[in-house]
Amino acid sequence: MLDNRTEIVEFYKASKLEIVDRSGDSVLNPPPWVDVLPSLEVYRERNHRRLDSRTFDSKCRQCIWGCKMPVEITIDQWKPETKQYRTETFCYGPKSCELYKAGPTRKVPGIKGMTWEEEDWVDEDAVSHREMDE
Repeated sequence: MLDNRTEIVEFYKASKLEIVDRSGDSVLNPPPWVDVLPSLEVYRERNHRRLDSRTFDSKCRQCIWGCKMPVEITIDQWKPETKQYRTETFCYGPKSCELYKAGPTRKVPGIKGMTWEEEDWVDEDAVSHREMDE
């Protein structure tokens, strides 16, 4: 059964997919990049930056580097069963992408009304191993 807190799509498994058209080399085309998706290892290696949800909806939804996924938040480390869920948008694309717009900083609720805010340096550090065009 679909859990809307943790699943973005109803159907996520497919088999026997076939490429019926390739529009050329996506590296030479401007963003958004549309091509065959890279492996999960490539995404993990690249790491992500937060992406403005309106930018994702209007410009990056079809890009192979744009991503919308559920995020599980543990509110209290001493009570790990207490969780909240939300959907966030991310970009795995080149740091030089002209369409990229950072979303608001992530704010994570904690115990007793406390909030932790993830600063910009966290995203910058996550992709610091990449050059501007990779």
